[in-house]
Amino acid sequence: MFDQINGLPVHALVLHAAVVFVPLLALVAAVYAVMPRWRSKIGWAAVLLAIAAPVTTFVAKESGEKLYDRLKASGMTGPALEKIDTHSGFGTTTFYFTFALAVATLVMVFLTLRTTDKRLPRAADVLLAVVVLALAVVSGYYVFRTGDSGAQAVWGTTS
Repeated sequence: MFDQINGLPVHALVLHAAVVFVPLLALVAAVYAVMPRWRSKIGWAAVLLAIAAPVTTFVAKESGEKLYDRLKASGMTGPALEKIDTHSGFGTTTFYFTFALAVATLVMVFLTLRTTDKRLPRAADVLLAVVVLALAVVSGYYVFRTGDSGAQAVWGTTS
């Protein structure tokens, strides 16, 4: 399922979705967290991205593991395989932080849906906003590190 489609690695086909959806989730979640007056306008986008980002990140991670297994079985060794190991570690971390951001975003959206002015009690609103903002920053950082390490593994020079 995560290996190939029409002879092409699934990883090469789906990784771009994660590269788009994770930063979009981080941005929309951050705006939702700090701009209560915009919540009614962007809540639907936050929910959709909170579903799409972790799903695409999971598929990219799983398909990357299948591609790794295929490369290793073909006899790849040395520095190239080490770069892919590093990339894989970043990919796993990206998935975990993206999943956490998605959960925190969904919690915030569903809790604010229950209020008429889309605000929670001050302490809860601030706490959730801080959690969402922190997870957004970390998710953005790790999606960048994952993408950069993958690009370096494929296109970088081997030394």
